[in-house]
Amino acid sequence: MKSVWALGALLICLAGPASAGDPVIPNPDHESMLASTDPKLAANKRLVYDWTREVFEAGRIDLASKYMAEGYIQHNPNAPSGLEGFKQYLAKRRRPGAIEPRVKHPLVAIVAEGDLVMTAFAVELPEPGDESKKYTTTWFDLFRIQDGKIVEHWDGAMKRPPGAPPAPPPSAPGAPSAPNPPSAPSAPKL
Repeated sequence: MKSVWALGALLICLAGPASAGDPVIPNPDHESMLASTDPKLAANKRLVYDWTREVFEAGRIDLASKYMAEGYIQHNPNAPSGLEGFKQYLAKRRRPGAIEPRVKHPLVAIVAEGDLVMTAFAVELPEPGDESKKYTTTWFDLFRIQDGKIVEHWDGAMKRPPGAPPAPPPSAPGAPSAPNPPSAPSAPKL
């Protein structure tokens, strides 16, 4: 039995280097992702989707109160809590622009359960050690909805030292951000 395992291990090693995971592929059918047999879940997904388009991507902080509660709680360590804190944070990172009919960032999924909505975006990053190559990963944001408003947000952002370049992903809704994403954005960020 040991020889079978050893042979299997040897064959795996001889097969060449293991490849990374499969690329993350966005879902082009946004309307199907927004659908739900539960009207409340569909409304919650639509709220987050429209907030992403109108406020986050278009930089329209004048519309933030339409989607966000005054006491908004932010768990991203780079952004403050509160509606006014969010507006100030976003104003430093986005100039107001046109509101697109669809989310521009490569949306993989939008899922709702109870009062929570999770979005997943494809993110393309440079390969460590060889920036001429790219790989994809996923950025997740989680929102809590109460009384038709976003009241809380979580994501995978980490603290950055002052003056440090933005951490990946450079354009996901909750991620550290640079001013207006490039024309072919990676993923959204708060």
